[in-house]
Amino acid sequence: MMSDMLKQYGEVIGFHAMDSLLAIAERLRGKKIVHVNSTREGGGVAEILSSMIPLSRELGLDVSWEVIEGDEPFFSCTKMLHNSLQGMAGGLSDGQIASYTETNHRNAERLKDYLEEADYVFIHDPQPAALLGMMPGRKGKWIWRCHIDVSAPNRSVWRFVKKQVEGYDASIFSLPDFAQPLPHPQFLITPSIDPLSEKNIPLSKAEMEKTYRELGVPRDKPVILQVSRFDRFKDPLGVIESYRIAREYVDIRLVLAGGGAADDPESGEVLSAVQEAAAGDPDISVLVLPPDAHRSINALQSGADVVVQKSTREGFGLTVSEGMWKRKPVIGGDVGGIRLQVINRFNGFRVRSPEGAAIRIRYLLTHRWKRERMGVNARQYVLENFLITGQLRNYLSLLVTLDGGEGEWERWI
Repeated sequence: MMSDMLKQYGEVIGFHAMDSLLAIAERLRGKKIVHVNSTREGGGVAEILSSMIPLSRELGLDVSWEVIEGDEPFFSCTKMLHNSLQGMAGGLSDGQIASYTETNHRNAERLKDYLEEADYVFIHDPQPAALLGMMPGRKGKWIWRCHIDVSAPNRSVWRFVKKQVEGYDASIFSLPDFAQPLPHPQFLITPSIDPLSEKNIPLSKAEMEKTYRELGVPRDKPVILQVSRFDRFKDPLGVIESYRIAREYVDIRLVLAGGGAADDPESGEVLSAVQEAAAGDPDISVLVLPPDAHRSINALQSGADVVVQKSTREGFGLTVSEGMWKRKPVIGGDVGGIRLQVINRFNGFRVRSPEGAAIRIRYLLTHRWKRERMGVNARQYVLENFLITGQLRNYLSLLVTLDGGEGEWERWI
C-alpha cells in the first residue's frame, strides 16, 4: 500500500509515474546506498539530499547521508577548486593540496568501515572526491556526482580533480557541455526541486504579505528578486546594475536574498561588496537569511513580480526552478544549467549583460499578460522536467544499469 507521503507526490506527478518509481526501487531493495557531500545545510546539494533521502527511505530503500568534516583551510582549498573548475585563473598551492589530502584521509578513517560495506556510494562534487582512493576494501559501485559547471575548467585544476575521480565506476553531470573525458560511463541527470518542501508548497496570500512585512520589504511597487548564495558567480553586483538601468523606465524594488554555506568561506566578502553597492538606496533590500529560511524564500518568490538569476557560471540553479514553480518568468544568465530551464520568450529570458537583463525586466513589467502567460508555462515546464521524483528515478535507474549492463538504462527511464 502506498504511504501518505508517496500519495502526496503521486498527486503532483501522477500515480502512474509514482508506480514506475516504486517498480525501480523494488529492484534495489536490500542494497545499501550512501550519499556523501561537504555540508548538511546551505547550497543546492544539501537541499536536494534533504529531500531525496527521506523520499528514498519512503520507497523502502536503505539510504543514508554522510557529511565530511573539514576546517577553514580545507574549505578555502575546495572553494578554490570550485571557482577554478568554473574557469577562474589560478591553481592549488602545495599547502592547499596537503590540506585537501589530509582532510580526506581523516574522513576516510572515520567512514571507512561504513563506506567500504555500501553497495553504492554517491560522492558529490570535488570536496570528498579523494575518498575513493582511500577505500581499498570497497565492495560496491562508486559514482561521482559533479554539480559544477565544468564546461571550461582551469586545466591544471581539472587534472588534479581528474586524478581523484577517474577510478569511479561512473560519473554524473548536469549537461552535455559539462562532461569531461573520463575512463568510465557518464550519465546526464539534472538537479531538481521538491514540490512538497516548505520552499515550494503553496502559501496563502496573507502569509506571503506577512513575510514581506517582517522582512521590511514594502510591496508598493513591483519587486524584482534574486535568491542565491552571496557568490561572485551569482553576479549580485550585476543584478544591482541591471536594476539601476531598469528603474530609469519603471519604478521598482530590488530584493537580493540569500546567505552562505558552511563550505563557502568567500560569501562574507561578496556580501560586504553587495551591501556597499546597495548603501543609501531605499529601494534595494539585501536580506541575509539563515539556512532554514525556506518558507521565507517561498514567500519572497511567491510575491515577486520577476525572478532573476543572473549567474555568470551555473551548474544548474535550483532557484530558477523554484521561481518557475511559483509561476514566475525568470530572467537568467545565458550559462550552464539555466539554459536547460529558461526557454527564451516561453517561460523567461536568457541574458548576457546587465543591459540585457534591464531590457527584459522592463518588458515583463509593461506586458502583464505576457508575464502571466510565461509564468504558466514556467510551472508546467518544471512539472515535466525538474522535480525530485524524476531525479531520484534517474539515479535509481543508473544503479540498476551499473549492475545490469547495457540496455537497462533505456528500460527504466
